[in-house]
Formats: sequence, C-alpha cells, structure tokens
Amino acid sequence: MKNFSARKLLFTLGLAVCSLTSAFAENASQETTSVWKVSNGEDVVYVGGTIHILPISEFPLPSAFTEVYEKADTLVFEVKMPEPTDIEGQKKMMAGLAYAEGKSLKDDVSEETYQALNDYLSKFGATADQLARFKPGMVASMLVAMEAQRSQMAGQGVDAYFMQLAKRDEKTSEYLESLDFQINMLASMGAGEEDRLISETLETLPELKDMLTSTIKAWREGDTQEIDELVVGTFKRESPASYDDVFTKRNQNWLPQIEAMFGDEDQEFVLVGAGHLVGEDSVFALLKAKGYTVEQL
Repeated sequence: MKNFSARKLLFTLGLAVCSLTSAFAENASQETTSVWKVSNGEDVVYVGGTIHILPISEFPLPSAFTEVYEKADTLVFEVKMPEPTDIEGQKKMMAGLAYAEGKSLKDDVSEETYQALNDYLSKFGATADQLARFKPGMVASMLVAMEAQRSQMAGQGVDAYFMQLAKRDEKTSEYLESLDFQINMLASMGAGEEDRLISETLETLPELKDMLTSTIKAWREGDTQEIDELVVGTFKRESPASYDDVFTKRNQNWLPQIEAMFGDEDQEFVLVGAGHLVGEDSVFALLKAKGYTVEQL
C-alpha cells in the first residue's frame, strides 16, 4: 500500500498539485472537461470538479470553467478558509490541528519514522521537533506542500482562483461545510495509524510529481474513469473507513444543499474536489438516483 498516504491527501486535503507543461493545455479537439450541468427540468445548477493547488503554467483554465463562471450569480465552495490576514482564524486552525499540552507527534510514531521525518525536513533547514506539536494529518499535509514547493509544482488552485474572482466581481459566495468541520476532519486523519501515515507519506513524496501529472491530466480532460481509478478507487481499497468519512458521508451531506439550489432565480456554480464527482458514491451518482439529469460539458 505504498501510495496510501499521498493519494489520500491529494483530493481530501486540497493538496492536489502538478507541474504539467503546455503539452496538456486545452486545445480545440478536447471533447470534455471537469464541468457538468445538472438539470431538473428547465432548472440548472452547474458543478465543477476542482484541483485545489495548480501551478500558474496551467492557466488559463479550460474555457467551460470561465464560461459558466460568467453566467453564475452564486459560487458555492467546500469551505471558507481564513485569509492569511485573519489572525483569529489562523489561530483557530493551528489550535485545532495541534496536540494537547504535554503530547506531541513523537509520542505517536516510531523512532525510525521520526528520524526519517527529521532527515527529510533537513533539506529545508527544518527539524522534526519544529513540527512535532501538530497532529499527523497536518504534518503530512505540510510535507506534501513542501515537496510541491521544492519541485516547483505549487501554485494557486481552481477554488482560490474563483474565490478571488467572485470577491472582485462582487458575486455571492456560499459554502457547503464549516471551517470547524474541515479542521476536525484533518485533525482526526491518521488516528490510530499515525506512524503509517507519516512513514508512507515520506515514502511516496519522490513519486508525487509523476503521480500528480497523471491525475491533473485526467482532470483537465474530464476523464472520469481515470480520476475514479487514480483517486477514489485507490482510497477506497486502502482506507475504507476513511473513505466513508471523507467521501461517502460528505457527498450525502452535500446532496440536500445542492438540491436546495434548484427552484430559485440564482444561477449557482458549485466547485468541489473532482474526487467527489466520480464513482458509485459520488455526488452525481446520488443526484442521478433522485432523477436529476447530469451532462458533462
């Protein structure tokens, strides 16, 4: 199960990144994208699958995203993250993702894993002790983000991009989940298998670039079968309990919120991680089961 940790983090934690070149840029022959139209009779809600971190080389986005954005009144995202200038919000996140006083990561992982973490962080002039106050999910997220930065793979994601556009254009923004929910989800990640989460994340970091290149290519082309296999299928096989919490239950929680968007005068554009839109437990599978028509653009 070598790819367990990194794959688990990519879409779950919003750390999907890549370093694709213009070879993957949109072209005239592209038949599908990761944008869908969900219809209930004449009433329509648009849904876009996102990549939460995307390098500047991947812009502009596929035209379907910008075309739907232009006609949308309301943008709906997974969660509103605190701005870097929101000191109270940042403190809340850090407190929720840190161990209680008197405990640290060192208590939950082996000496071997802790030393491997220290060795990796030494490349950045850091030490394991500097991150040890944070819970495993947060540490693993930091590792993926640091490796992305080191490999020149990091960049603004689709969600953040449209959040900025919505703010600039004074469009309404709404959210499917609270910040508290997301903090708790990340804080509980790896509970009971802390050593495995950290050790396997470290093992998979060298593979991150190649793995994400395939994932981003599938996202850009709207290849739902490939996204399902690369992201959802792997997660489901290797961590079924977490899969239920991260995908199945959240998709079910989002369903009534999306249904409530029909029947009003606003044109909504829902933007969520692409992994939530593929597979048998996806948001679209739930909508289709209730009689909605789902059409990929």
